[in-house]
Amino acid sequence: MVTVHDVARAAGVSISTVSRALASPERVAAETRDRVTRIATELGYRPNQAASGLRMGRTHAVGLLVPDLENPYFATVTKAVQARARAEGYEVFVADSDEDPDVEAELIGALAARTDGLLVASPRSDDAELRAALVGVTAVLANRELTGGSETPEVPCVSVDDADGVAQVLGHLYALGHRKVGIAAGPSSSWSGSRRVAGLKAAAEQRDVELVELGSFQPYFAGGTQAADYALAGGVTAVVAFNDLMALGILDRLRHRGVDVPGEMSVVGFDDVQLATLVSPALTTVHAPLARLGRRAVDLLLARLRGGTSASSQLPVELTIRGSTGPVPAGPVN
Repeated sequence: MVTVHDVARAAGVSISTVSRALASPERVAAETRDRVTRIATELGYRPNQAASGLRMGRTHAVGLLVPDLENPYFATVTKAVQARARAEGYEVFVADSDEDPDVEAELIGALAARTDGLLVASPRSDDAELRAALVGVTAVLANRELTGGSETPEVPCVSVDDADGVAQVLGHLYALGHRKVGIAAGPSSSWSGSRRVAGLKAAAEQRDVELVELGSFQPYFAGGTQAADYALAGGVTAVVAFNDLMALGILDRLRHRGVDVPGEMSVVGFDDVQLATLVSPALTTVHAPLARLGRRAVDLLLARLRGGTSASSQLPVELTIRGSTGPVPAGPVN
């Protein structure tokens, strides 16, 4: 591989002159600059971007912290982040906190030391812990707002309209005759989850629908399996799950217990991951623009890194009606 030493030797100049000619050509005499550029091209020299970045205090890399890469939600966001960042000349380092808020601060510190800035998706840490971890870090949050404190500015955020999404869900279920609806909430530390529960309660008050809070469950298939038993015990005619993975677990458990969906109970998810269409019945869910969210988060971060301003934004969502919801059953579910 051709090195800067080879170019310097062939051009009869110092290594520092070669570096200036290629990185800051205005600082080198035109004749010398042209000779260095011509020889570098002839030899096929390609500068080491990583080394150049380190010398300038920049890595041309960004970090992405997610709670769970096995969750198709975060897999989709990660793929979009990587594509957008690479198109802008940045590599992406990804870390998975395994839904554990205790390790988020450690991972934020590790990523910040190796990158120019961070994207933190759906962090589970509380506000004080998250704010402390992000001191001195150029960051953007996805699906989490963090207002500024006395010593820290507000961190830009890109999120989806959770309140409108669940309002659409409840309106759909109300139109089908459902008046007693169960909420299978996600982790208590989930910011978006708390917004969805609050949105459901607000919408239920407007439509005179009884909500039954089934509890907080892990945002996995197994969490939905557990929630399904609580839904049957609670006598609800429909269940709104924190996310699609939980909703799929609910569908599976109801099938094993001999409960027809949607004939005896309706099920709704949130996010619209690809798995939502691969089950029978296909899952009614709130479509969140996950790829767009990932791209927008990168744009906000790069705007900050380039010295510009970046304001928080909220993306619209849309209810996608499929086979897992139907009219309220005539009698109680056993």
